[in-house]
Amino acid sequence: MTLSNTQRTIDAIWRIESAKLIAGLTRMVRDVGLAEDLAQDALVIALERWPEIGIPDNPGAWLMTTAKRRAIDYMRRTKLRDQKYVEIAHGMDLNTEEEMDRNLDGEIGDDLLRLIFMTCHPVLSQDARVALTLRLLCGLTTDEIARSFLAAESTIAQRIVRAKRTLSTEKVPFEIPVGVELNERLNAVLEVIYLMFNEGYSATSGDQWIRPLLCQEALRLGRILAEIAPHESEVHGLVALLEIQSSRLKTRVSLSGEPVLLMDQNRAQWDRLLIRRGLAALERSQKLGRTLGPYSLQAAISACHAQTATPAETNWIRIAALYEALSRVTPSPIVELNRAVAISMAFGPDFGLQIIDELRVEPSLKGYHLLPSVRGDLLMKLGRFDEARSEFERAVSMTHNASEQALLMKRAAECKSEASK
Repeated sequence: MTLSNTQRTIDAIWRIESAKLIAGLTRMVRDVGLAEDLAQDALVIALERWPEIGIPDNPGAWLMTTAKRRAIDYMRRTKLRDQKYVEIAHGMDLNTEEEMDRNLDGEIGDDLLRLIFMTCHPVLSQDARVALTLRLLCGLTTDEIARSFLAAESTIAQRIVRAKRTLSTEKVPFEIPVGVELNERLNAVLEVIYLMFNEGYSATSGDQWIRPLLCQEALRLGRILAEIAPHESEVHGLVALLEIQSSRLKTRVSLSGEPVLLMDQNRAQWDRLLIRRGLAALERSQKLGRTLGPYSLQAAISACHAQTATPAETNWIRIAALYEALSRVTPSPIVELNRAVAISMAFGPDFGLQIIDELRVEPSLKGYHLLPSVRGDLLMKLGRFDEARSEFERAVSMTHNASEQALLMKRAAECKSEASK
């Protein structure tokens, strides 16, 4: 394996393992900022050693072991060591380094979910929670997060630093709260898991369009949350959405790794077990809540696709109505963009294009690549190929995902070919 290939492999491993690594270390040192620093130290050591010794059979365990050693060394070098051991001993009834290691490896519960509840504490603003989530749980770089916020990289960096400092200063506990405290943070936690899944379902950047392991982790956390809060309808709504969306993962890319759009996917290959689980979760949500919330509404939209054998059978009128309901519950330009797609499928591309053209002046969508992408698709259906090609090319310049860029360039080439006939 060449040096560049090793570095790419390490980068992929880091994206997979970093969240669990930081979560485990946070339990050990009780400081999310320090935990991230220690995890980064382990990554630097891996970058130095792995090109020489090769990738370990269990790279996640190697990184965790290395990071734990760094953590223990750190506590030995500072006055915090005794204090940390006392804190850990009070909570775990442990006194030795070996016992602490065993506990870190075998703790009952879920560190990642604890980390999410920690980063969703109300001492942080909404923007800070989202930025920290993308950083710690999704493994995005500061530059990637800045692009998703349409903000300066320095602004996002400061936001993340302040958020970690606030969690440390306020001594936010590393735990899953109960009772009123759980309910107060539940909506923020749901949003974090939703955000985590979306990054896996459609990656912000990189060579791959999807990150299946991130989707699987988000779904696993959603299922755990449904056990912790079984009487919350939106928890089941989110789980329903993630189950149904996950059923399509294997068909979202071709054997050669190219993106496959929803209407072109082989529905016979959708995972029927996940669909049944999703529909059951949606039913639980509907029984618990009088009015469907945003996650349950999105799950209901996904169910419309999951319950039809072919794209032609899709009830687009119902989907358009569900998007209308969603826009009333959580109005946003993104929801309106999706509603425009549903309207175009139900009543024709002209009607969808009218909505899209109104959205072109929306400031928050200025750098959002799906706006010109959807507009290009509608123009293509209307036979306006030169305009469509221009929109696809504009979308290419806005996305940083290599697979998505390739798909958009292919569609632009198809428009050019059609225009020349």
